[in-house]
Amino acid sequence: QVQLVESGGGLVQAGGSLRLSCAASGRTFSSNHMGWFRQAPGKEREFLASISRSGSNTYTYYGDSVKGRFTISRDNAKNTVYLQMNSLKREDTAVYYCAAAQGAFTRATMTTTNWYDYWGQGTQVTVSS
Repeated sequence: QVQLVESGGGLVQAGGSLRLSCAASGRTFSSNHMGWFRQAPGKEREFLASISRSGSNTYTYYGDSVKGRFTISRDNAKNTVYLQMNSLKREDTAVYYCAAAQGAFTRATMTTTNWYDYWGQGTQVTVSS
């Protein structure tokens, strides 16, 4: 079982930055693939970024809407995954969720909502103009 707790959301002006954190419980954090998603009112949950488990190679993937603006990273010593968000836009307003999964992966699975087994409760990000 993995428990995830997001933090770092809030109100920010367009063009500003925020860094979200997701703290995970358990001793096997480094073996989890981690992802960030968001959901705006009336919309489906959207993939933003993911990072593979730690190993000889670490893979990151990004959704088209955030590529070049958001960066995912992980600190296994702190059992935490981060989402650095720059150049924020009003359309980035949503509830942001982190998620965890284990096992073999592909680019397709790492970007798919239903592949992830564990989810946090979410943190609200509001971007004002």
